[in-house]
Amino acid sequence: MNFPAIGAIYRFEMARTWRTLLQSIVSPVISTSLYFIVFGGAIGSRMTDIGGVSYGAFIVPGLIMLSLLTQSMANASFGIYFPRFIGTIYEILSAPISAIEIVIGYVGAAATKSIILGIIILATASLFVPVRIDHPLWMALFLLLTAATFSLFGFIIGIWADNFEKLQMIPLLIITPLTFLGGSFYSIDMLPPFWQRVALFNPVVYLISGFRWSFYGKADVRVGVSLGMTLVFLALCVTAVVWIFKTGYRLKK
Repeated sequence: MNFPAIGAIYRFEMARTWRTLLQSIVSPVISTSLYFIVFGGAIGSRMTDIGGVSYGAFIVPGLIMLSLLTQSMANASFGIYFPRFIGTIYEILSAPISAIEIVIGYVGAAATKSIILGIIILATASLFVPVRIDHPLWMALFLLLTAATFSLFGFIIGIWADNFEKLQMIPLLIITPLTFLGGSFYSIDMLPPFWQRVALFNPVVYLISGFRWSFYGKADVRVGVSLGMTLVFLALCVTAVVWIFKTGYRLKK
């Protein structure tokens, strides 16, 4: 394992975060804080508790997951797309570094940024609503697995996209709606029976449900199922990345 090469890619990507601190960290935190003010404060104060949890506290895991998914994909997709766009990807591919080391460098940096952002949002949420974490180890596990999985997914998007429009298309048109419809602001138990069954086809439901269980011990689906679905998606992303480097898809002219 070429650790110096991995470290070089990792440090370069992390340095880009500090150079764009306003866009990478401050902006998502402010946006999420507005959700807490509007939904947790203004609207939540007029809503009944959900399973014994105040509405403002109930939406905290969903909002963290919303930011985690979008930022993981954005960081990883742009991180690999920009070298392709300017042509420096060929210097990386010709260097004495393997595909897995390239992926670890880019995906590791993207996941780290997302986890830092998630922790900051969690700390910010505690300023607005009472937050408790019943299962901190499970919370850390879901946080790590989700950040790594969607960073891998973002890496795949960055390889697939051949322009900036495509780079934003899947996160904006698919992932963000799925997250909003995946129980970020409500429990799917509140839906009519038919729509509850439909919601189970949304993979984001399992991520949010498992993450919320780690906070309050309450979930829409069993935590084992949530963990299993997360691992399945992680395995699919790993398989896709292996295929990309094996075939040279979008990496070779």
